[in-house]
Amino acid sequence: MPHPNGVSNGTGHAETKPRTPLRPGIYAPTMTFFDPVTEDIDFPTVKKHAVRLAKDGLVGLIPMGSNGEAVHLNRAERAAVTKATREALDEAGYHDVPVIVGASEQSVRGTLELIREAEAAGGEYTLLVPPSYFRGLISEDALYDYYIGVADGSPLPIILYNYPGAVAGIDMDSDFIIKISQHPNIIGTKFTCGNTGKLTRVALAMDAVTPKRRGSGYMAFGGMADFTVQTLVSGGSGIIAGGANVMPKTIVKVWSLWNEGKLEEAMELQKLVSKGDWVLTKTAIPGTKSAIEQYFGYGGYPRRPLQRLPEDKTKALGANIADIMKYEKSL
Repeated sequence: MPHPNGVSNGTGHAETKPRTPLRPGIYAPTMTFFDPVTEDIDFPTVKKHAVRLAKDGLVGLIPMGSNGEAVHLNRAERAAVTKATREALDEAGYHDVPVIVGASEQSVRGTLELIREAEAAGGEYTLLVPPSYFRGLISEDALYDYYIGVADGSPLPIILYNYPGAVAGIDMDSDFIIKISQHPNIIGTKFTCGNTGKLTRVALAMDAVTPKRRGSGYMAFGGMADFTVQTLVSGGSGIIAGGANVMPKTIVKVWSLWNEGKLEEAMELQKLVSKGDWVLTKTAIPGTKSAIEQYFGYGGYPRRPLQRLPEDKTKALGANIADIMKYEKSL
């Protein structure tokens, strides 16, 4: 039975142009780049990075997620980064690459305000983590009311973001995700929890998009590059991975090999990706930016209070991803 999300995923509300459909493939939660002295946003680098990722085969970009340091930006800066990302893609001719915007606040009202600002800046979809500040009061009923309240009022289709590590341990189970995904304005889930069993159950129940079939239009995203093949085996729709900021072509290659039926090659390359992605995961935003700096000549540092990598850890990171970056540069 077709899910109504198949309508929201690719059809605008009142826009002059149809909403860009979400395609199976690799997406990146993009970094926000700063001047190393003033910490002002470096918009030319934000735009250059967006174009590089699209050129390297990514099918969607997500500014203002965890990797984008949204919590370090004010609302005007968030909107400006989203606008710059959309402008950069359009100027380079990547009109078919949608911009999904992280727009989470702690209240229904605040989240809706942020989503409207994201839409005005060029966002076409939104990615939302659960509210967690009042963790002891966020029952399943409260979480249900939050997501349904936002979905009822949001001008953008919503992708749920299950990331327990960022929200005081809140981990939405498959029953809950399936339940709230019946809402026509909730069109997918990002599983940064890493639970492929959960992804499998949700993808099955929601008849998710796969590389081979459109299904209902619902998108089930693996949330890290180190289970790209596992996501495909589980019936997933794509990957939203911080590692795609550093090694986009390699992750795209894993995806492509599997879909070409070259399963052994895909699994061997997945091992290399998993090894490199773990290095980036352990060093988080400072490490990802350092890797971009070392291998692409830009990247810089996070905003304080996040610490810059010391010189010894910077050198170690570069050495630990040397194998996968050699492969990346060969593509």
